[in-house]
Amino acid sequence: MNGEWVALAAQPVAIAFIGTLALALLATRKALHRLRARAILDRPNARSSHAVATPRGGGIGILAALLPAWLVIVLLGYSDTAPLAAIAGALVLALVSWRDDVGGLSPALRLAIQAVAVAIGMAFLPGAGTVFQDLLPSWLDGVAAGLAWLWFVNAFNFMDGIDGIAGTEAAAIGAGVALLALAHLDVVGLGTGLFGAAAAGAALGFLRWNWQPAKLFMGDVGSVPLGYLLGWLLLTVAGAGYWAAALILPLYFLADASWTLLHRLARGERIWQAHRQHFYQRAAQAGRSHAAIVLRVMAADLVLIAAALWSTANSEIVALILAVMSVALLLIELSRSTRSATDAN
Repeated sequence: MNGEWVALAAQPVAIAFIGTLALALLATRKALHRLRARAILDRPNARSSHAVATPRGGGIGILAALLPAWLVIVLLGYSDTAPLAAIAGALVLALVSWRDDVGGLSPALRLAIQAVAVAIGMAFLPGAGTVFQDLLPSWLDGVAAGLAWLWFVNAFNFMDGIDGIAGTEAAAIGAGVALLALAHLDVVGLGTGLFGAAAAGAALGFLRWNWQPAKLFMGDVGSVPLGYLLGWLLLTVAGAGYWAAALILPLYFLADASWTLLHRLARGERIWQAHRQHFYQRAAQAGRSHAAIVLRVMAADLVLIAAALWSTANSEIVALILAVMSVALLLIELSRSTRSATDAN
């Protein structure tokens, strides 16, 4: 792609990022005041990673910036109308998740609604049926992609357990998608890059209020629809032919969530119940600060972004090896914190 075209495309990407960042800062502050006034609080319990009652539902601020931004991107003609299905799905999931935040819903009902949202999204997803085209027939490809999307929505929700971690991951994935789009405008498309930049901006705006010590939490109203929108972006990248990059960008969240789920299944635990067994949670219990943990995640995410970009222009295998090694080192480092605390006792 001609460098002049990339420079021109970078301008709307920067505008999408800065505009959504500013809007998220304002919207999240407004949400914080409203949540405090209504006393919608996440009160500490035996499974909590916080010690003070904190407003929950700050994800409203993210969505108040991100969903209008995506809509404007479509209306300005930077994308076709397919992302409207993702916007609608995220809005439905936000409403359902808000109900869960304030009153509680059964895990089966939440999963069923998420599955419907994913199925509808798959019907409009660009490149649907070609996500795993090198590995699976087209009819099975769509099923596998839908299941992967559904798992990612829940994995992202599960990983929102300490100050700053979900916002940091969302910003990294969004920024990674934006950079991929700029590097491959003719394949990925400028619209996808704008969506990624907006996601990164909204997440960083929220982090202003969620960094340790957090003034408010994202809540399911934020983590579930945000995971859904990020899943849409990742599958769009995979459908464009860059499946390795789509796997690499969220690899830490996928690895921690998947390993923990399998471990709990092996122990016969009820996997739908809240717990504190993720690598990052155990590191926090061992005394590592939330900020210190998230900074390590951020460092790994920067390596993953570089590996994702490498995979699109060079060897996918080398990029995947680099990504796996980076995540493995992060998990080992988080586990080392736990072992050190155990030895000290």
